[in-house]
Amino acid sequence: MATTRSAHTVWEGDLLQGSGTVTFDSSGIGDQPVSWPSRAEQANGRTSPEELIAAAHSSCFSMALSHGLSGAGTPPTRLVTSADVTFQPGEGITGIHLIVEGTVPGLDDQGFQAAAEDAKKNCPVSQALTGTTITLTAKLA
Repeated sequence: MATTRSAHTVWEGDLLQGSGTVTFDSSGIGDQPVSWPSRAEQANGRTSPEELIAAAHSSCFSMALSHGLSGAGTPPTRLVTSADVTFQPGEGITGIHLIVEGTVPGLDDQGFQAAAEDAKKNCPVSQALTGTTITLTAKLA
């Protein structure tokens, strides 16, 4: 069964001086302020499209890796994943780096590396972002 998740943004003003609010409609987790300076300079308590992509990618990757490991008979007890999305004004998103540390009883480093690479390649967010270079650092805890 397909699912659709929704969010919306209300933006006021021009790019450089304006600001907006992102609302998470599907989850109802609230509103987050967004602005050009929070995107291109310091966050200062506001989010950015890149931070939202990082959240989506780190959670999707974690789910894909957990599923792959479980399917191979080595379910993880813990995965900690971060995603660093780099934005260069004038160029756009120039790369995403995933970092994962896992606790996976009965799995060696080589097996973990292979599972992490497979999750990087096959998680739906990675697939949606194929126009971007995605790198990975994976290690066992």
